[in-house]
Amino acid sequence: MTTPVCTSASKAATPATAAQTLPYPSFSSYMRARQPVLLRTARSLTGNPSDAEDLLQTALTKTYVAWERIEDHRALDGYVRRALLNTRTSQWRKRKVDEFACDELPEPGPEPGGDDPAEQQALRDAMWRAIMRLPARQRAMVVLRYYEDLSEVQTAEVLGVSVGTVKSAVSRALGKLREDAELGLVRS
Repeated sequence: MTTPVCTSASKAATPATAAQTLPYPSFSSYMRARQPVLLRTARSLTGNPSDAEDLLQTALTKTYVAWERIEDHRALDGYVRRALLNTRTSQWRKRKVDEFACDELPEPGPEPGGDDPAEQQALRDAMWRAIMRLPARQRAMVVLRYYEDLSEVQTAEVLGVSVGTVKSAVSRALGKLREDAELGLVRS
């Protein structure tokens, strides 16, 4: 017959007593006492409370499985912290990587406008020239409405006119801008 190496294995060979209803009562008391501190450590590793709870649960499970093999129970915090760190490192390594190395860099996709920046600048310049050709009152209303982003009511208050006047003047100004020959050449 072989001699057991660790003391807890020899205890397991003895008949069960009332105090040993749980396989490791010392683990339960350790976990209850140290859980808040270890949870803070897990939170510092993950940055997310839910992930930290999962990480701590996994590390405590690993500690429970190895409970009989741990000789110095005074160093349990270090053991669990190492289990936390190793588990987190394994999770990090297993994460899905969406980037892959390739020989050539991909070309950037088209910008939302889809136009060349020089063409966009030419269109802005043509728009300002067309706005400058509008009568002063219509120009003021278009600038306040679309460049200063004021509402029709706010534009009417600034210019001291009615809301209906703003609506009709802006409508006429936009019609003139749509018909402007220079803007037609730049857009096509």
